[in-house]
Amino acid sequence: MKISARNTLKGKITEVVKGATTAHVKIDIGGGTIVTASITNAAVDELKLAVGGTAYAVVKASDVMVAVD
Repeated sequence: MKISARNTLKGKITEVVKGATTAHVKIDIGGGTIVTASITNAAVDELKLAVGGTAYAVVKASDVMVAVD
């Protein structure tokens, strides 16, 4: 796989929960860190994502926002 994004985090899929149109996929990237991605159900099917499989969380963002009250 070649990709321009520099933040690729390899891990194991721990959970795939499909909703009406969108799925939440949890990837354990090690050290107790879980990354959750919201993707379409169609993408889950096309990528054949399943618990126990290996996947990459690819982060491509110019900004990260954090807020508190």
